[in-house]
Amino acid sequence: MRPRPSMLMPAEAYALWASSYPARAHNPVMRAEERAMLALMPDTLHGAAVLDVGCGSGRYMLHALRRGAARVIGVDLSAPMLARADAELAALQAAADVDLIQGSLAALPVPDARANLTLCGLVVGHIDDLQRALAELCRVTRPGGTLLCSDVHPIGHALGWLRDFKSDGRHYAVQHTQHLYSHWHAACAALGLRIEQVLEPMLDPADIPADARFDRAALEVPVALVFRLRRPV
Repeated sequence: MRPRPSMLMPAEAYALWASSYPARAHNPVMRAEERAMLALMPDTLHGAAVLDVGCGSGRYMLHALRRGAARVIGVDLSAPMLARADAELAALQAAADVDLIQGSLAALPVPDARANLTLCGLVVGHIDDLQRALAELCRVTRPGGTLLCSDVHPIGHALGWLRDFKSDGRHYAVQHTQHLYSHWHAACAALGLRIEQVLEPMLDPADIPADARFDRAALEVPVALVFRLRRPV
């Protein structure tokens, strides 16, 4: 049996992970989650202001820019991750207004009603209080605007899956809180957010390397919860 990885809080974990964290979906779970998120994202974002909360190395900012967003703002807790995002976005920044801001989902350093579209991919599990996180995402979204949010599926938590990585030969995992669908439903109802669509993507076997060591149960269950939410007008 392999030893359990050292568990880290998000700020410490992503500071270590940033140097090897690409601006793309780089494992089968992320690819499944990303396919669902992009399916719910408008095909064209021309003229739109897009906010990516927990932007990491900038993968969803890149997608928003490629779909024509006029302004893209990325917020992340980790300064090293924002440095990676800045490098990844450099080639596209001349074509649009791009801002990168260090801050927490629990208290976003962004004015009210800033974005037509707010993205938050695989981040809310790093916050214990789901309703507080969704309240912040709602606040920074314009009335009538869209929120796209995803998280690791709670089934994965029940099966013992971890958000893990290696740095300098050591094995680590990021602290993560399980949020059930019922928690999302209750939080959205309390905030007046309308749940428009929910996707539960499955792994694509084609994404899994032939020599991968993984829980075979992952092929039988959804690996992410993905929501399209609407802020009331």
